[in-house]
Amino acid sequence: MPEQIPPRPAALRRHRDGFTWEGVERLAYKQDSAAPFRDVSRQILFSRPDLAGELRYFEIAPGGHSTLERHGHVHGVMVLRGRGRCLVGTRVDEIGERDLVTIPAWTWHQFRAAADAPLGFLCLVDAARDRPALPKPEDIAALRADPQVAAFLES
Repeated sequence: MPEQIPPRPAALRRHRDGFTWEGVERLAYKQDSAAPFRDVSRQILFSRPDLAGELRYFEIAPGGHSTLERHGHVHGVMVLRGRGRCLVGTRVDEIGERDLVTIPAWTWHQFRAAADAPLGFLCLVDAARDRPALPKPEDIAALRADPQVAAFLES
């Protein structure tokens, strides 16, 4: 008998209106209410059990922000839509379409959309990830010691 080949996922997932894709559910950014964020959604675009990575799309509405966090896994972020700012460690940068941001392990990071534009980005991460750590008061105090970071966190 010929070998049975398991069905393969569709090779093409078409883009729909806005930044959504067919067959991809728009999910809440986080399930944990202890992680502060505002106006963020996520979509898992590509995930396979035979690969170690996962490709996700996040969108932050104008004026919104992701959680300030750090974790053991590295990830890469490519901005597809809009503009904003990001904090990686103690560095604050303006970001826009086609910019690539690398986030090293155990580095504080946060993304903020501009007040008048969304910020949409692809995020490539390990499929098996550790849980993010939120900053403790002493971590916030250490970050705020840098005036540029303090201004970012206040915005």
